[in-house]
Amino acid sequence: MSLEDEIGMLARLPVLSDLDEEALRVLAFSTDTRTLVTGETLTRRGYRSEGGFFVLSGSLALFRTEYEDSSIMVVGTGGLLGEMAMIAVTENPVTAIAREPTTVLRIPRALFQRVLREYPGSAARLRQSIENHLTAFMSELDQLRHKPHEN
Repeated sequence: MSLEDEIGMLARLPVLSDLDEEALRVLAFSTDTRTLVTGETLTRRGYRSEGGFFVLSGSLALFRTEYEDSSIMVVGTGGLLGEMAMIAVTENPVTAIAREPTTVLRIPRALFQRVLREYPGSAARLRQSIENHLTAFMSELDQLRHKPHEN
């Protein structure tokens, strides 16, 4: 996959769509690529996360624990796992296991934060987008809180 293809795929992610093309280029160029074999574990629940993973090809099954029989979700090509970890220190909320041969871009938090510092316009748009999402979420919660209970 070419660098331009990776930039295009990253630009379609909601969390990255507000970044300048040059900021996306730095991300795509500076990330590490990792290839997993079927059944290989990418992340383990409860472990500290150092960043996010963008799925270039293949898919990841997400489990609350490693020993579950069925996944709670699947992240396929073009999906992002761990977007919050690109912004803040977090623990992995799930264990992610490759369902098939899978290639991911690892986006370390330090790299993402460096890009935001170097591209303040991108950072401002991302901050505004997050604020808009949080405001909408809080409004939905408020509506639910004031909704009459059905019996």
